[in-house]
Amino acid sequence: MVKLLVLYDSATGNTKSMAEYVAMGAKSNLKCEVKLLSVNEATKADLLWCDGLAVGAPTNMGILSWKMKKFFDDECNDLWGKIDGRIGCAFSSSGGWGGGAEITCQSILTVLMNFGILVFGVTDYVSEGLTLHYGAVNAGKVKEKKEIDSCMRLGEKLAHWTVKYFEK
Repeated sequence: MVKLLVLYDSATGNTKSMAEYVAMGAKSNLKCEVKLLSVNEATKADLLWCDGLAVGAPTNMGILSWKMKKFFDDECNDLWGKIDGRIGCAFSSSGGWGGGAEITCQSILTVLMNFGILVFGVTDYVSEGLTLHYGAVNAGKVKEKKEIDSCMRLGEKLAHWTVKYFEK
């Protein structure tokens, strides 16, 4: 089994909701075991455990949340060079459209790349005008089918690429 971690921080519950849909999409691949964890409960052992991970954070002034940054800076600092080659992607919620969620995804991807994690974007359109080039993004609460579909598609793609890379 390929092991996937969906790691999130959520201030209002919106990013947590996105994480649940990302995990649901990843679980649709029967070759994957999926763990869904808040940054408050995760440890570096969880990063060592996984083959692939989706990291989500609320948009905080256009970058990842301080809790997620602190997790990678403090909890995972000594994993540098030890988690190379895992597969990673990002997702973010913001207070409104144009609120910086894509930039937040880029900041998450930058952190992952610094640990040697191989990141990807998604070229698929889940509905007209809604794609996931930098990750799944949403403004506020996940409500519409296309918003749910974008989160699920990110999880499906994480599972697809991680299985392709890690399955023996």
